[in-house]
Amino acid sequence: MTPKERAAQSATTMWAGDNASAWVGMEIAEIDEGHAVLTLTIRKDHCNGHGIGHGGVTFMLADSAFAFACNSRNVATVAQHNTISFLAPVRLGDTLTATAREITQSGRSGITDVTVTNQDGVIVAEFRGASRALGTPLFEEPT
Repeated sequence: MTPKERAAQSATTMWAGDNASAWVGMEIAEIDEGHAVLTLTIRKDHCNGHGIGHGGVTFMLADSAFAFACNSRNVATVAQHNTISFLAPVRLGDTLTATAREITQSGRSGITDVTVTNQDGVIVAEFRGASRALGTPLFEEPT
């Protein structure tokens, strides 16, 4: 199994149980080892009292991209902590793209950065997540 095939199968396995990401309307656009791209179009129910996209929705998109990137090696991996900086408002109808790229992975710990942009390429948020591998596989690999 190539690293890209392993990443794709890991994503398929995770997506099958990821009710939250599907519920909010996310889609996986791209997956590879240590890399994931997810998209989300901002709906009315994603907007807050100011009429802009709720920061929690943007955070959720970035967090999901982070999760798919750091689980791409078929090792169950969870977040230790993460941070986000909101850089521009998100508006109703915007299509957000969260691009996650692993910065480092050593032993059971990793750092993954996620850039969230809108349909015009404007960076709306920057996210950094620290991960911890649990050591168990997501799926049984063929031998």
